[in-house]
Amino acid sequence: MTAPQKTAGAIEVRRAGPRTTVQDLGRPGWAHLGVPRSGALDPAALALANRLVGNQADAAGLELTLGGGELRLTRAGTVAVTGADVDVRVDGRPGDVGRPLAVPAGAVLQIGTPRNGLRNWLAVDGGIAVPPVLGSRSTDTLAGLGPPPVRDGDLLPLGRPAGPPAPVDFTVGRPVPAELWLTLRPGPRADWFTAGAMALLLGTAYAVSPVSDRVGTRLVGAALPRAVAGELPSEGVVLGAVQVPADGQPLIFLADHPTTGGYPVIGVVDDVTGLAQARPGTTVRFHGPQR
Repeated sequence: MTAPQKTAGAIEVRRAGPRTTVQDLGRPGWAHLGVPRSGALDPAALALANRLVGNQADAAGLELTLGGGELRLTRAGTVAVTGADVDVRVDGRPGDVGRPLAVPAGAVLQIGTPRNGLRNWLAVDGGIAVPPVLGSRSTDTLAGLGPPPVRDGDLLPLGRPAGPPAPVDFTVGRPVPAELWLTLRPGPRADWFTAGAMALLLGTAYAVSPVSDRVGTRLVGAALPRAVAGELPSEGVVLGAVQVPADGQPLIFLADHPTTGGYPVIGVVDDVTGLAQARPGTTVRFHGPQR
């Protein structure tokens, strides 16, 4: 993380939307104390938004789930919105996703509901300057570290701008596929499941459950039968771990995952970034590393 900055202006949250949190690139290196990395669910999208407004890539911004944000800047600034395709307006005037936007002091920035996908990332020049915790300004929704989720009426301090906005006319966003394919590496507890369980996991489609959040994406589909019936002592889990609770339905851990778990992990997903935009009902399929 960059050093804390003196504040210069603020974001007045007129409407926070369904679920908005402050995020940067997370707090790695604390798992031995039970603290996950946290951070933006799509780090590249947040880093891009920061670069567009002249920030360092690791500056803190906002992660909005299903949009709905209405924000007012108390000073003139530059903002950028990345992620899902969404309507962006500055005092009613339309703006573009993936481009730096000039916002006058007192102007209202509105972010609508994404047409597809689930999340957007907002950067403001200078970054959000809430106090860091363990080197990060990220909200950890499981451990409760960092600032609380953003609420209507909050006033979020801003740092001083570090550089000019990027001179770009167009950026390419990450597409939101209708069907998400995830690379799965078996283990460490694949032997706790039948051979048929792995075949099910790799050969059938699952759907994203509405009971999903920044901790993990729950899937609904074929239950995975166990070969070992006992209890598993809690052991370390990582980002992308596919844990299988007692009901046999897989759960893929995301940024705010616990650092230990007692259910067996049948495999680990190489890259969970696509799940940041996976709405409930999205089809998810797994394949091995050599697909």
